[in-house]
Formats: sequence, structure tokens, C-alpha cells
Amino acid sequence: MKFNRLGNSDLQVSEICLGTMTWGIQNTQQDADEQIKYALDKGINFIDTAEMYPIPPNAETYGDTERIIGDWLSRHSASRKDMVLMTKIAGSGLSYIRDGGPITSQAVTEALDDSLQRLHTDYIDVYQLHWPNRVTPHFGKHWPDMTNPTKVDREKEVEGMRDILVGIKNALDSGKIKHWGLSDDTPWGIHTFLSLCKEMSIPNPVSIQNEFSLLHAKDWPYLIEMCELEDIAYLPWSPLATGILSGKYAQGNRPKGSRWTLVQRMGLFRNQPLAHEATAQYVEIAQQEGMTPSQLALAWCKQVPGVTSTIIGATSVSQLAENIEAFDISLSPSALDKVNTVLRTFPLGF
Repeated sequence: MKFNRLGNSDLQVSEICLGTMTWGIQNTQQDADEQIKYALDKGINFIDTAEMYPIPPNAETYGDTERIIGDWLSRHSASRKDMVLMTKIAGSGLSYIRDGGPITSQAVTEALDDSLQRLHTDYIDVYQLHWPNRVTPHFGKHWPDMTNPTKVDREKEVEGMRDILVGIKNALDSGKIKHWGLSDDTPWGIHTFLSLCKEMSIPNPVSIQNEFSLLHAKDWPYLIEMCELEDIAYLPWSPLATGILSGKYAQGNRPKGSRWTLVQRMGLFRNQPLAHEATAQYVEIAQQEGMTPSQLALAWCKQVPGVTSTIIGATSVSQLAENIEAFDISLSPSALDKVNTVLRTFPLGF
């Protein structure tokens, strides 16, 4: 297993991060126990979760993924010191989480204490802001006319970010978190937080996780360049584009128990003709190169300059094993040429 430094921190993290968002709906406690054991045995030391998990989010299962991890940690407390554990505070929009309110310093304090209790741990290695309070071009809103920066009240947003950092500083000073990070943010968000951290003498964020895959490469090269040059780890989430890049949803297929059979909070906005056209070509390349489509997508993601660790998830150990094996694959120059030809044709599949 290869390890990389996590941004400006002293943490060394595996180039694979175990994602957990299926635990609590698609996966049971026993499933999670098996996945954690398998991941640790393979050298993975990096685990990501969030207070709003599992996905799709709902009031009945809110917090269950953290509870599942906490159950495991309560039985394997000696392993905690060898793990780098990340979780996230939810932003606005979910009525059953702090009445759907935005992230504030008070929300950070309340959410963090709740996460610590569910996780059965005294500290979080990296505490992340799940999404910004302002509307941003993420979650399908990256097309023209989906967002309008001219309508953003800049001063209000900056003051809100300054208030968030008060909560982050309190959490750092208390030892409840070791580092903090961002998620689903933009270059302006990163830049503003860096400026505020300097102003307020608060440590910089160590990481950001954004959606990134062969079907959704909008962060490359601009946002990733900023992360690399500002010493912020870039952590792709959904590198298989919610499973479409595995090829399993081709021709309208919906395998039993798969994510696309569940009701999605924002709909299946990734289910687009161009995404299926691109995927069909990636599947063909994978067959030519002697690997699975999922492995092609993950091996590509791994080799992108500036990617620190890729967040992968699975609903079975066999699927997890297939995905982990992808990180032992180095794509040949000819394979990369084939992939780049498709990527230029379909730079954004959805």
C-alpha cells in the first residue's frame, strides 16, 4: 500500500480511503465489520464518513453510519490510533438535522459532539464541512444557468465563513479534532478560507473532497492545481460516478440492491445519454486492457497529478477487493491515450 502526506498535516494516509455511505441502508453492521477488517488487512488506514450518512439520507437512518463505525471502534479501541478517521458536518437543507440550518460555529460544536458520541472516539482526525452555505456548482449544478455568482452576497458569505472558523478553532483548541477540511467547495471557497485562516491565526484546511471521475473531471486541472500548490490534499469521491462506470447500469439495467434502485434525494441526475455513451467506450477499453471497468476508472483516478487518496465504497467484500486491486494497476501510455480520447469527447458525461 502506498501512503501520501495529507496536505499540510503530519498524517500519512493510504492512497485508498474507505468510504462508508452505504453502511446503514445497503450494508449491515456485519457487512461493515467485514469491510473494515478487509481494508485494514490490505493496509488501508483512512476512513471517511459523515453525520448525514447513510445515503440516500433520511430522518430514520440519520447518523447510523457513524453509529456502525462507533460500534466497531467500541470493540476494537486499540486500533483507533492506527486509523485516520474523517467525518463531516452537514450543511443546510435537511430539516431533520438542526432544523435544516446552515453551518455556523454553534452548529460545528453541536454536530461535532454528536459525532464523537456516535463514533465512540475522543477525537476526529479530519473534520470537514460537507458543503458550503452558499449555492455552488456541485451536485449537478455545474451546467450553465444553474448557479449565478452575481446573486451571492459576498460580505455575508465571508462573515459566515469567519463564524464557522470560530467553531473550528474551538474544536482544534479542545483537541476534539486534529485537523479540518472542506468538501464540495470551489477555488473561491478555498481561497477565502485560506485568507481567513491567515487573518484569524487558524491552521489551514488539510484537504478537500469533491466529486471526480472519468465522467466528472471538472476540477482538473484548475481546482486541483490550487490544492497542490497550496498544500491541500485532493480527495476524489464517487470515482465510479455512483456506479455507472462499472458498466452495471448499461442498457437500463438496475441490479437488485444497487444504488440506482433507491430513491435519490436529487434524482438520478447522472443518468444521462452522454454518460452511458462514454461509459460504453471505457468498458471497451477496460476489456482490451484486461481489467474490469471499475478498475480502469480507479486506476485512472489514482494517476491524476495532485490526487492524494481516492475514496472508494463497496456493498460487498468481493466488490471492495476488486476496487482495491485497481490501485496495483498502472495504466500503460497506450491505455491512457485511449482514455484521453474518450475524455476529450465526453469531458462531462453528466
